[in-house]
Amino acid sequence: VQPADFEFEATARGTVMPRSETELIAEVSGRVIELSQSLVTGGFFKEDDVLLRIDPLDYEIALEQASAQVQRAVSELATARKNFERQRNLSKRQSTSESLEDDARNRLQIAEAALREAKARLASAERELERTVVRAPYDGRVRTEQVDLGQFLNRGSRLARLYAIDAAEVRLPIKDDELVFLNISLRDGSAWEKRPSVSLSAEFAGAVHRWTGEIVRTEGELDPKTRMIQLVASVAEPYRVDTTPLPVGLFVDAVITGGVQPNIVRLPRVAMVSPSEVYIVDSSERLVRRTVTVLRTQGDFVYVNEGLLKGDRVCLSRLATAMPGMKVRVENTEEVS
Repeated sequence: VQPADFEFEATARGTVMPRSETELIAEVSGRVIELSQSLVTGGFFKEDDVLLRIDPLDYEIALEQASAQVQRAVSELATARKNFERQRNLSKRQSTSESLEDDARNRLQIAEAALREAKARLASAERELERTVVRAPYDGRVRTEQVDLGQFLNRGSRLARLYAIDAAEVRLPIKDDELVFLNISLRDGSAWEKRPSVSLSAEFAGAVHRWTGEIVRTEGELDPKTRMIQLVASVAEPYRVDTTPLPVGLFVDAVITGGVQPNIVRLPRVAMVSPSEVYIVDSSERLVRRTVTVLRTQGDFVYVNEGLLKGDRVCLSRLATAMPGMKVRVENTEEVS
């Protein structure tokens, strides 16, 4: 036995999903007069790229009308303010009645309100005109599109479904008791001391491809039936040119690198004579039953963290008639760590 520090791993499988997905919806009505070549299923685009334009003529007219209303309201406000100042000066010299001054003040307040309303209509008209140009919200790809050149759109019409390509995510289900080996808690991922790395692999197009990412968070629920929790792995820039693309929808195998545990001995499962005991061969070549603590069982191996000392000889042979104190002949000795 040679105890050593051991880095645990966990395996899982999942499907690649986009980090962000957006349904593009028309915010104004009108006819499509321009359509980007990128706005096709599978097309790529950059943030702020113009994806389509809606005929802006009606909205330009509405903007001009709103601008004229603002100018008229400014003029009416100036007239109302002058009239109010005149009535207030006359009132100070007691040359006018209080009712005329009140009437002038009321007209001034109405003119001020009318200007605010006109400015609000102008801002709304400007916003409506801006909405005739549909721009990409981020660097991404088109998942589906539902619009054609010349098509008349109503407000709320679905145009396309887009997703971001700055990162891809994979939901990986693992058993809740695996978390201790991965140094992952159910807290917010930003509070973790270190994010576990994850290696993804998949076979497609006749070859095995690999990608590297990290676990960024856990989902908030533990499945009460399966005792599984979902880890979310993130792979940055899945479509960069120097690597094989990681397409959305691909089913991948994942190996998650966990934390390092000290003083671990890895034994074949055949060495266990009971769930917590092994046979040790002492210095007189006799079998001694030893109780050990198994930290983890995975595949064909068990990982022991207590009960074995450096230099102990563990019997790896299946002995049908083995008994404590039985003398044995050691044919082969190898290090286990």
